[in-house]
Amino acid sequence: MELRQVIGNRRSMRFLRPYQPVEPEKIQRMLEAARIASHWGNVGTLRAVVVMRDSAPVEIMDAITAPIAGYQVRLAPVIIVWFLDTAAIDSQADQLRELLAVGALGVGENKSDDLENQLLPIFESIRDILKEPGINEVDCGQGIAQATLVAFEQGLGTCLLGSPSLEEVGHKLGLPGTCRTLLLQTVGYPAESAEAGGQRPRRPFAELFHLNGYGNPFPRSEEVIEELKRDGMLQQPAPLKGREDELEWLHRALDVPGSGLI
Repeated sequence: MELRQVIGNRRSMRFLRPYQPVEPEKIQRMLEAARIASHWGNVGTLRAVVVMRDSAPVEIMDAITAPIAGYQVRLAPVIIVWFLDTAAIDSQADQLRELLAVGALGVGENKSDDLENQLLPIFESIRDILKEPGINEVDCGQGIAQATLVAFEQGLGTCLLGSPSLEEVGHKLGLPGTCRTLLLQTVGYPAESAEAGGQRPRRPFAELFHLNGYGNPFPRSEEVIEELKRDGMLQQPAPLKGREDELEWLHRALDVPGSGLI
Protein backbone atom coordinates (compact mmCIF):
# COMPACT_ATOMS: atom_id res chain seq x y z
CA MET A 1 0.00 0.00 0.00
CA GLU A 2 1.51 3.34 -1.00
CA LEU A 3 1.84 6.10 1.56
CA ARG A 4 -0.26 8.48 -0.49
CA GLN A 5 -3.13 6.00 -0.51
CA VAL A 6 -3.17 5.95 3.27
CA ILE A 7 -2.75 9.54 4.37
CA GLY A 8 -3.35 11.70 1.33
CA ASN A 9 -6.36 14.01 1.46
CA ARG A 10 -7.80 12.59 4.68
CA ARG A 11 -9.95 14.86 6.81
CA SER A 12 -13.03 14.88 8.99
CA MET A 13 -16.33 14.16 7.30
CA ARG A 14 -19.19 15.81 9.19
CA PHE A 15 -21.91 14.74 6.78
CA LEU A 16 -22.53 11.00 6.41
CA ARG A 17 -25.22 9.03 4.58
CA PRO A 18 -27.74 7.99 7.24
CA TYR A 19 -29.41 5.49 4.90
CA GLN A 20 -26.29 3.44 4.09
CA PRO A 21 -25.19 1.00 6.80
CA VAL A 22 -21.53 0.18 7.39
CA GLU A 23 -20.42 -3.42 7.02
CA PRO A 24 -19.31 -4.88 10.37
CA GLU A 25 -16.12 -6.22 8.81
CA LYS A 26 -15.04 -2.68 7.98
CA ILE A 27 -15.46 -1.66 11.60
CA GLN A 28 -13.52 -4.76 12.65
CA ARG A 29 -10.63 -3.73 10.41
CA MET A 30 -10.55 -0.36 12.15
CA LEU A 31 -10.46 -2.05 15.55
CA GLU A 32 -7.76 -4.48 14.42
CA ALA A 33 -5.59 -1.52 13.41
CA ALA A 34 -6.17 0.14 16.78
CA ARG A 35 -5.32 -3.05 18.67
CA ILE A 36 -1.88 -3.47 17.15
CA ALA A 37 -0.87 0.18 17.50
CA SER A 38 2.18 0.97 19.59
CA HIS A 39 1.57 1.44 23.32
CA TRP A 40 4.10 2.03 26.08
CA GLY A 41 5.08 -1.13 27.92
CA ASN A 42 2.78 -3.13 25.65
CA VAL A 43 0.04 -2.22 28.16
CA GLY A 44 -2.74 -1.50 25.67
CA THR A 45 -5.20 0.70 27.58
CA LEU A 46 -7.25 1.60 24.49
CA ARG A 47 -10.79 0.22 24.41
CA ALA A 48 -13.98 0.93 22.46
CA VAL A 49 -17.72 0.42 22.51
CA VAL A 50 -19.16 0.25 19.00
CA VAL A 51 -22.69 1.62 18.84
CA MET A 52 -24.71 0.61 15.79
CA ARG A 53 -27.46 3.18 15.38
CA ASP A 54 -30.03 0.77 13.96
CA SER A 55 -29.69 -1.78 16.76
CA ALA A 56 -28.63 0.25 19.81
CA PRO A 57 -31.19 0.94 22.57
CA VAL A 58 -32.76 4.39 22.46
CA GLU A 59 -31.27 5.31 25.84
CA ILE A 60 -27.77 4.58 24.55
CA MET A 61 -28.27 6.78 21.50
CA ASP A 62 -29.64 9.55 23.72
CA ALA A 63 -26.64 9.21 26.04
CA ILE A 64 -24.02 9.63 23.32
CA THR A 65 -25.69 12.49 21.42
CA ALA A 66 -23.39 15.46 21.88
CA PRO A 67 -24.92 18.86 22.70
CA ILE A 68 -22.71 20.47 20.05
CA ALA A 69 -23.06 19.15 16.49
CA GLY A 70 -25.37 16.42 17.75
CA TYR A 71 -26.72 15.96 14.25
CA GLN A 72 -23.49 14.12 13.40
CA VAL A 73 -24.32 11.38 15.89
CA ARG A 74 -27.91 11.29 14.66
CA LEU A 75 -26.82 10.80 11.04
CA ALA A 76 -23.97 8.36 11.59
CA PRO A 77 -24.73 4.65 11.11
CA VAL A 78 -21.92 3.83 13.57
CA ILE A 79 -20.52 5.66 16.56
CA ILE A 80 -17.36 4.36 18.21
CA VAL A 81 -16.95 5.43 21.82
CA TRP A 82 -13.21 5.27 22.50
CA PHE A 83 -12.05 4.97 26.09
CA LEU A 84 -9.05 3.79 28.07
CA ASP A 85 -8.95 1.39 30.99
CA THR A 86 -6.27 2.16 33.57
CA ALA A 87 -6.74 -1.33 35.04
CA ALA A 88 -4.63 -2.61 32.14
CA ILE A 89 -1.60 -1.12 33.88
CA ASP A 90 -2.03 -3.57 36.75
CA SER A 91 -0.91 -6.38 34.42
CA GLN A 92 2.04 -4.47 33.01
CA ALA A 93 4.58 -6.92 34.41
CA ASP A 94 3.05 -9.76 32.41
CA GLN A 95 2.97 -7.62 29.28
CA LEU A 96 6.68 -6.85 29.61
CA ARG A 97 7.43 -10.51 30.16
CA GLU A 98 5.60 -11.25 26.89
CA LEU A 99 7.78 -8.72 25.08
CA LEU A 100 10.87 -10.33 26.55
CA ALA A 101 9.74 -13.79 25.47
CA VAL A 102 9.34 -12.77 21.81
CA GLY A 103 12.64 -10.93 21.60
CA ALA A 104 11.20 -7.42 21.67
CA LEU A 105 12.82 -6.39 24.94
CA GLY A 106 16.35 -6.66 26.26
CA VAL A 107 19.44 -8.48 25.08
CA GLY A 108 21.81 -11.03 26.59
CA GLU A 109 21.59 -13.98 28.95
CA ASN A 110 20.70 -11.90 31.99
CA LYS A 111 17.85 -9.93 30.44
CA SER A 112 15.18 -11.86 32.35
CA ASP A 113 16.89 -11.17 35.68
CA ASP A 114 17.33 -7.51 34.76
CA LEU A 115 13.62 -7.24 33.96
CA GLU A 116 12.53 -8.84 37.23
CA ASN A 117 15.05 -7.14 39.49
CA GLN A 118 15.47 -3.72 37.91
CA LEU A 119 12.77 -2.64 35.47
CA LEU A 120 9.65 -4.13 37.05
CA PRO A 121 10.30 -2.69 40.54
CA ILE A 122 10.68 0.77 39.03
CA PHE A 123 7.38 0.55 37.17
CA GLU A 124 5.65 -0.90 40.22
CA SER A 125 6.78 2.05 42.34
CA ILE A 126 5.12 4.54 39.97
CA ARG A 127 2.06 2.48 39.03
CA ASP A 128 -0.46 5.05 40.31
CA ILE A 129 1.34 7.87 38.48
CA LEU A 130 1.22 5.87 35.25
CA LYS A 131 -2.57 5.70 35.54
CA GLU A 132 -2.93 9.48 35.53
CA PRO A 133 -3.84 11.37 32.33
CA GLY A 134 -0.88 11.75 30.00
CA ILE A 135 1.08 9.09 28.14
CA ASN A 136 -1.88 6.71 27.98
CA GLU A 137 -3.96 9.28 26.12
CA VAL A 138 -1.08 9.86 23.69
CA ASP A 139 -0.73 6.18 22.89
CA CYS A 140 -4.50 5.73 22.63
CA GLY A 141 -4.45 8.56 20.13
CA GLN A 142 -2.05 6.55 17.99
CA GLY A 143 -4.48 3.64 17.96
CA ILE A 144 -7.42 5.87 17.06
CA ALA A 145 -5.38 7.48 14.28
CA GLN A 146 -4.58 4.07 12.79
CA ALA A 147 -8.25 3.11 12.94
CA THR A 148 -9.15 6.37 11.20
CA LEU A 149 -6.69 5.76 8.37
CA VAL A 150 -8.12 2.28 7.83
CA ALA A 151 -11.62 3.76 7.74
CA PHE A 152 -10.69 6.20 4.98
CA GLU A 153 -8.86 3.48 3.07
CA GLN A 154 -12.15 1.54 3.01
CA GLY A 155 -14.10 4.46 1.60
CA LEU A 156 -15.60 5.55 4.91
CA GLY A 157 -15.78 8.98 6.47
CA THR A 158 -15.30 9.75 10.14
CA CYS A 159 -15.31 12.67 12.54
CA LEU A 160 -13.91 12.79 16.07
CA LEU A 161 -16.19 14.50 18.59
CA GLY A 162 -15.62 15.65 22.12
CA SER A 163 -18.37 16.20 24.65
CA PRO A 164 -18.69 17.88 28.05
CA SER A 165 -20.64 14.82 29.18
CA LEU A 166 -18.07 12.13 28.34
CA GLU A 167 -18.08 10.88 31.93
CA GLU A 168 -21.85 10.48 31.78
CA VAL A 169 -21.55 8.68 28.44
CA GLY A 170 -19.18 6.20 30.04
CA HIS A 171 -21.56 5.68 32.93
CA LYS A 172 -24.53 5.06 30.61
CA LEU A 173 -22.47 2.51 28.66
CA GLY A 174 -21.61 0.69 31.87
CA LEU A 175 -17.87 1.36 31.81
CA PRO A 176 -15.99 0.37 34.98
CA GLY A 177 -14.71 3.09 37.28
CA THR A 178 -11.16 2.45 36.10
CA CYS A 179 -12.03 3.83 32.65
CA ARG A 180 -11.82 7.30 31.10
CA THR A 181 -13.95 8.10 28.05
CA LEU A 182 -11.82 9.80 25.41
CA LEU A 183 -14.07 10.79 22.51
CA LEU A 184 -16.77 9.75 20.07
CA GLN A 185 -16.03 8.85 16.45
CA THR A 186 -18.82 8.89 13.90
CA VAL A 187 -18.35 6.43 11.02
CA GLY A 188 -20.25 6.09 7.77
CA TYR A 189 -20.18 6.65 4.05
CA PRO A 190 -19.57 10.30 3.13
CA ALA A 191 -22.47 12.36 1.89
CA GLU A 192 -20.19 15.27 1.02
CA SER A 193 -17.51 15.44 -1.65
CA ALA A 194 -14.12 13.84 -1.01
CA GLU A 195 -12.49 17.28 -0.85
CA ALA A 196 -14.85 18.30 1.98
CA GLY A 197 -14.41 21.92 1.02
CA GLY A 198 -10.62 21.88 0.74
CA GLN A 199 -7.73 21.95 3.17
CA ARG A 200 -8.84 23.64 6.38
CA PRO A 201 -6.69 26.45 7.82
CA ARG A 202 -3.86 25.36 10.07
CA ARG A 203 -1.32 27.25 12.16
CA PRO A 204 1.91 28.20 10.39
CA PHE A 205 4.55 25.45 10.13
CA ALA A 206 7.23 27.63 11.73
CA GLU A 207 5.01 28.30 14.73
CA LEU A 208 4.56 24.60 15.45
CA PHE A 209 7.89 22.91 14.84
CA HIS A 210 11.33 23.79 16.18
CA LEU A 211 14.93 22.64 15.68
CA ASN A 212 17.37 22.05 18.55
CA GLY A 213 15.41 24.28 20.89
CA TYR A 214 12.27 26.39 21.18
CA GLY A 215 12.12 29.49 19.00
CA ASN A 216 14.29 28.17 16.18
CA PRO A 217 11.84 27.11 13.45
CA PHE A 218 12.43 23.79 11.74
CA PRO A 219 13.47 24.61 8.14
CA ARG A 220 10.64 24.10 5.68
CA SER A 221 11.59 23.07 2.16
CA GLU A 222 9.39 24.28 -0.69
CA GLU A 223 10.59 21.30 -2.71
CA VAL A 224 9.06 18.94 -0.14
CA ILE A 225 5.80 20.90 -0.24
CA GLU A 226 5.63 20.64 -4.02
CA GLU A 227 6.40 16.91 -3.80
CA LEU A 228 3.53 16.40 -1.36
CA LYS A 229 1.20 18.32 -3.65
CA ARG A 230 2.19 16.16 -6.63
CA ASP A 231 1.57 13.02 -4.59
CA GLY A 232 -1.92 14.23 -3.68
CA MET A 233 -1.12 14.54 0.01
CA LEU A 234 -1.74 18.28 0.10
CA GLN A 235 -4.83 19.72 -1.52
CA GLN A 236 -6.04 23.15 -2.44
CA PRO A 237 -6.81 25.34 0.57
CA ALA A 238 -10.41 26.00 1.54
CA PRO A 239 -12.79 27.32 0.49
CA LEU A 240 -13.23 25.48 -2.78
CA LYS A 241 -15.67 26.73 -5.38
CA GLY A 242 -19.20 25.53 -4.71
CA ARG A 243 -18.66 24.62 -1.06
CA GLU A 244 -21.40 26.92 0.24
CA ASP A 245 -23.86 25.45 -2.25
CA GLU A 246 -22.84 21.95 -1.20
CA LEU A 247 -23.39 22.77 2.47
CA GLU A 248 -26.80 24.25 1.75
CA TRP A 249 -27.78 21.11 -0.16
CA LEU A 250 -26.51 18.83 2.62
CA HIS A 251 -28.46 20.72 5.27
CA ARG A 252 -31.68 20.35 3.29
CA ALA A 253 -31.13 16.78 2.06
CA LEU A 254 -30.11 15.42 5.47
CA ASP A 255 -32.60 17.52 7.43
CA VAL A 256 -29.89 19.00 9.62
CA PRO A 257 -31.55 21.29 12.18
CA GLY A 258 -30.49 24.85 12.74
CA SER A 259 -28.40 27.12 10.57
CA GLY A 260 -25.22 29.15 10.72
CA LEU A 261 -22.57 27.38 12.77
CA ILE A 262 -24.74 24.40 13.85
